[in-house]
Amino acid sequence: MTEQRESALLTALAGERTLLGRSSTAERVSAVLRERIIEGSLPPGLRLSEDVISQALGVSRNTLREAFRLLAHERLLVHELNRGVFVRRLAPEDLTDLFRIRRMIELGAVQSVGVIPPDQLTALRAAVDQAREAATEDRWGDVGTANMRFHQSIAHLAGSPRIAEVMDQVLAELRLVFHVMADPQRFHEPYIERNAEVLRLLEAGATAASVEALAGYLDDAEEQLLAAM
Repeated sequence: MTEQRESALLTALAGERTLLGRSSTAERVSAVLRERIIEGSLPPGLRLSEDVISQALGVSRNTLREAFRLLAHERLLVHELNRGVFVRRLAPEDLTDLFRIRRMIELGAVQSVGVIPPDQLTALRAAVDQAREAATEDRWGDVGTANMRFHQSIAHLAGSPRIAEVMDQVLAELRLVFHVMADPQRFHEPYIERNAEVLRLLEAGATAASVEALAGYLDDAEEQLLAAM
C-alpha cells in the first residue's frame, strides 16, 4: 500500500472496531473487508498490509490471516508467494460465471416472491433514492454502491439467509470488475432508472414483467463489462 492509501484505510477501518466487539473473529473481520470491497474502497491489485489492517481493526495478525484465508476462498483475495496478499483481479470467464449465478439468484428471487414485505420494499426504494442522490452530486462510486444494495435487496426477496450470503460474495467479486470502467458515469447512469423501473414493476405486482426487465438488464450489464475487460 502507498502511504496515502494506508492512511485512508486506517481511517476507514478504525470505525469498524465497534462492529467486531470484544470477541472479534476472523469471520467478522472478513465481513468488514468484504463490505469494503463491495463499497469499492479496496480496488483489484491492491496489496493489503497486515500491519495497517490489524492496527486499524485492533485484531491479531493470526485473526487477520484467517480472515484473509476466508476471503481467498471466496475468490476476493489472492496470496502471492514472497509478495503478500492482494485484492484479486478478475478474468472475463469469472465475470461470465458471476452473471450466470446472478441470473439464477435474482430472477429466481423475483419469480418466487408473492407479496413483497414492506421492509424489503423500503430497502429497494432506499437504494434507488441513494443512487439518484449520489448521481446529482457526481459521486459515481457511490452510485455503484447503491446499485449493489439494490441487487442485494433483490436477492433478499428469496427469504433465504444462505442465498443472501452467496449474493454478498457474488456482488463483492462483481464490484472488482467495476474498477475497469474508464467512465463510471457512462456505465452507471442508465442503470439508475432501470433499477427504478424494476422496482415500479415489483410494486405493481407485475412479476413476469419484472423478470423480463431484470433479465434484459443483466444481459446488457454483462455485455458492457465484458467489453471493458
